[in-house]
Amino acid sequence: MTGFAAQLTAGLDQLEITVSGASIDCLARYFAELKKWSRKVNLIAKSATDEEIVENHFLDSLTLLPLLAESGCHLLDIGTGAGFPGLVCKAARPAMSVTLVEPREKRISFLGHIVRTLGLHDVTILGCRVEDEDRLPANRPFTHITGRAVTEIGPFLTMVERFSTSSPKVILMKGPKWREELAAASLVVERSAFTLTDVRECVLPFSRAKRALLMFDRR
Repeated sequence: MTGFAAQLTAGLDQLEITVSGASIDCLARYFAELKKWSRKVNLIAKSATDEEIVENHFLDSLTLLPLLAESGCHLLDIGTGAGFPGLVCKAARPAMSVTLVEPREKRISFLGHIVRTLGLHDVTILGCRVEDEDRLPANRPFTHITGRAVTEIGPFLTMVERFSTSSPKVILMKGPKWREELAAASLVVERSAFTLTDVRECVLPFSRAKRALLMFDRR
């Protein structure tokens, strides 16, 4: 087993997340291409070690997987960057559909390359911002919406409110200060079309960094 596969598998075991051997192989190819492209394109921190990439990008993304429906899932990932978490979850669970929103051209090129290299289907890559109604109509039937790189809860809920008619689950991936962030956004949350229904906290397996998944349903 390669170093990537061994570390990913060990981390998934600690997180109690099940991913097939074929999906581990798929994610290993993703990792190899990410490393190759990162030499010339700003996708992740240049100083990141392999171990940090596995934990901070792949394992962190896969904490979302248990919250996604096994069938009929269509995930909208806003500001996906190099595919975190949406494309990583898709590589791990090929049956799901994903729509990736990313305005930066070089990252769009990388996402397209990964989709072709891994032979993934039902992936839509949109080179725009989430506010672009022409490219991203509000009536798209997403089952889940997430945004790993989004820093503030209030603006994110406001940004995705136009998708609320199809009653998607909104999942925000936050760090250890999520309670303070939630309190700061209390007025927006109270007026939002979405209401907080659950919080799943976890600890990343190697760094012991704390993570929280905040789940919002249509009010």
